[in-house]
Amino acid sequence: MRRFDAVLCDLDGVLRIYDPDGLALERDFGLEAGTVTSVAFAPDLVHRALTGDITDEEWQAAIGDRLTALCGSAEGAARLVRAFVEAPHRVDAPVLDLLTRVRERVPVVLVTNATTRLERDLARVGLLDAVDAIVNSSAVGVAKPDRRIYEIAADRAGVSTDRCLFIDDHADNVRVSEELGMTGVLYRDPRDLREALAPLLNGGAAS
Repeated sequence: MRRFDAVLCDLDGVLRIYDPDGLALERDFGLEAGTVTSVAFAPDLVHRALTGDITDEEWQAAIGDRLTALCGSAEGAARLVRAFVEAPHRVDAPVLDLLTRVRERVPVVLVTNATTRLERDLARVGLLDAVDAIVNSSAVGVAKPDRRIYEIAADRAGVSTDRCLFIDDHADNVRVSEELGMTGVLYRDPRDLREALAPLLNGGAAS
């Protein structure tokens, strides 16, 4: 008997990859690299955005307010926020191919900590229909590594948690999945995913 009947997959760092130099604009304002992301992902702010307490637009406005004092003007802050939101990224084609192929055998569910902008972003890059279901933390009100989001994802896939393969690039997220009985995969590159899916993709049963 195979080990899983559904694949739950993270988005950023797995299927969607951002350009590490996408915020080079920071240098124009005399800011150190990483300043914008440190502001945007300040725990007291990002948690509210990722759990739907505030919208993506409200999150952006709050980031802009905090950046204004750092860069010297509201106009400059707005440019930095826009660069952050529109940071260059790409869909990892090998990962998408693997997920597309495995969908022929089992449901694939995207499980991601994201803001209310997620569906618009996915539609823009053609990913909205690339999976069987999407579990967006801001839509369900809980974010990884809260165990409830894993349970929601398993329910969307129509299987019990112990019948899920979970892929994520954060060790804490994988650890919680394993505590729920899932088969966890700490993702580093497409080879990790290919190895985990090999039994299904090769036509055999995952044991």
